[in-house]
Amino acid sequence: MELAHRAHWAIKTVNADYDEAGRIRKLQLSEIEEIRDEAYECASAYKDKLKKVHDAKIRKRTFEAGQKVWLYNSRLKLFAGKLKSKWMGPYVITRVGRFGDVDIEDIHTNTKQTVNGHRLKPYLEGNDINTLEIDKVGYILCPVNEEQA
Repeated sequence: MELAHRAHWAIKTVNADYDEAGRIRKLQLSEIEEIRDEAYECASAYKDKLKKVHDAKIRKRTFEAGQKVWLYNSRLKLFAGKLKSKWMGPYVITRVGRFGDVDIEDIHTNTKQTVNGHRLKPYLEGNDINTLEIDKVGYILCPVNEEQA
């Protein structure tokens, strides 16, 4: 008799009102969707703010065909060495694309390659440095005479 009573009690507690359980489950699912939508909006707003900050730091550079430039050596990270230069060149620009792609040609070997314009910076010769303003260049290297070396 005790076993039957326990079985009856277990069935009675398990058999809840299915309509009420369905309503509760729908309410929980809608709350989860609202939380997900709010998290998506917060993430989207964060990405927009981060993009504005990043874009504000990018300096727009305009290059012209025939201009001399330095090319950033992105493979330098593989080799240790503090005193190695990060910039290779000079190169001469042969073509400037509409989407930031630039064709450059090595002066010494006449090899051509297409690179992203963000990897380039203007090559300044001695007479070009004297005509520039200090705030645009940032720093000027002093020329070394052969007698001093």
